Amino acid sequence: MAISDSELRDFLNQKVAQFNKPAFIASDPIQIPKQFSERQDIEIAAFFAATIAWGNRAGIIKNAQNLMDRMHNAPYDFVMNASKSDLKSLNGFVHRTFNDIDTHFFIRSLRNIYSKYDSLEPLFMPLNNEMNLHQSISRFREVFFEIPYPQRTSKHVANPQKGSAAKRIHMFLRWMVRRDSNGVDFGIWRHIAPSKLSCPLDVHSGNVARKLGLIDRKQNDLKALMELDENLRKLDATDPVKYDFALFGLGVFEKF
Repeated sequence: MAISDSELRDFLNQKVAQFNKPAFIASDPIQIPKQFSERQDIEIAAFFAATIAWGNRAGIIKNAQNLMDRMHNAPYDFVMNASKSDLKSLNGFVHRTFNDIDTHFFIRSLRNIYSKYDSLEPLFMPLNNEMNLHQSISRFREVFFEIPYPQRTSKHVANPQKGSAAKRIHMFLRWMVRRDSNGVDFGIWRHIAPSKLSCPLDVHSGNVARKLGLIDRKQNDLKALMELDENLRKLDATDPVKYDFALFGLGVFEKF
């Protein structure tokens, strides 16, 4: 699809305006953290919702809500204070390959982190010379798995150092960092610039990006994401990930 950069920017900006509005929330996993107002509750609910965000969207939302219910709809309090008896409420939880073994470890790891930090934000802070958050994700992953963990659980936190596009973590980061007046993304993390964000790259956004000439690479991996990063930053250097709404909306809602 050969169009000029200005035509592409105008087209995608129209699609961002079409999809980046509160109505988007009703069919998106972001509705799970939207139930909360306290920073830590939002972070934990968003992290779990993003972690299981693969497969059917209705199923993702249903299971993420089920997980919040098992935490008595008080995720931060549950993470920090749940007793061994309380933790039994997690037994039997499953979403595709993410099960109660993984859930129990996530709680232990988050408790370890929140015993040292008030927020997850410091763990994702880029260093001064870093133009994106790929290395930040790898550093976060090291902290997340600094306590003993089941080997099976390591696959549920993506590793850019192994070439992963880390779609679900980038979605979580978009929710936390990106801010505007449209009411979808939270924007509660103020020390990470939205210009550092990367688009959550999945089958839908990848296919649309290829049709629009934003990606040449065939796999949806880190190299493809870096290619997409570069091209989206040409369209908007300060808020490149607003185009996630356009790519996702075109792919999922309009079957572009």
